[in-house]
Amino acid sequence: MPRWIVLRAEGQAEAFRYGVHRELEGTEAEALAAMLRIVDTFAEALSEAGRRRQRRQVFRVSERGYFVRVDNRMSVEEAHFTLAELIADTHADDLPATAGH
Repeated sequence: MPRWIVLRAEGQAEAFRYGVHRELEGTEAEALAAMLRIVDTFAEALSEAGRRRQRRQVFRVSERGYFVRVDNRMSVEEAHFTLAELIADTHADDLPATAGH
């Protein structure tokens, strides 16, 4: 079964920090659906009143990448989420050891 990670980049300009937000297994469609659930709930206000005051903007960067901006009354939170497929692993029998084969 294909393995995926959802990468999350946060920061501004050259100070972006990348990290693995979640690891997934499944088809590309399943992994993309899981990532979209993450995008849709990123920095979501905890209360209904907070969600009404909150502005959420989602930008598609690519078929597997989304930028999210959430504007709260006191702050703005932004993150770039990217879905990435595992294509090489030195310890997996079913994958090549290098990306170039």
